[in-house]
Amino acid sequence: MRDWLGGAYLAQRTEVPLPEVPDSLSLVAPADGGYTQHYFDSRGVSRLYAMTFDGGRWTLLREAADFTPLDFAQRFTGVFSADGDRIDGSWEKKDPGGDWSPDFELVYTRAG
Repeated sequence: MRDWLGGAYLAQRTEVPLPEVPDSLSLVAPADGGYTQHYFDSRGVSRLYAMTFDGGRWTLLREAADFTPLDFAQRFTGVFSADGDRIDGSWEKKDPGGDWSPDFELVYTRAG
């Protein structure tokens, strides 16, 4: 579910019917030519991501400590389908001093 708040801010809520996947709330705001995503989930995790859109590509990046220490860096890349009804995405992580490695893939599809 998503809601526009005040016209410039987006609230996105997710609920996944799998016990291993946390429910979450993300608040998106314009920042420095892109966006900032504030992420909160049912595990008590809070993170701050730099977010951009470049044509058909959506990216999220976390490379600095924010609400919590930075135990590992994260980045997400999602590619939009031509009709805009699907996003094929993948998360990567990087441990301190390491290289980026795959974490998991996911697919978003437009509902209703």
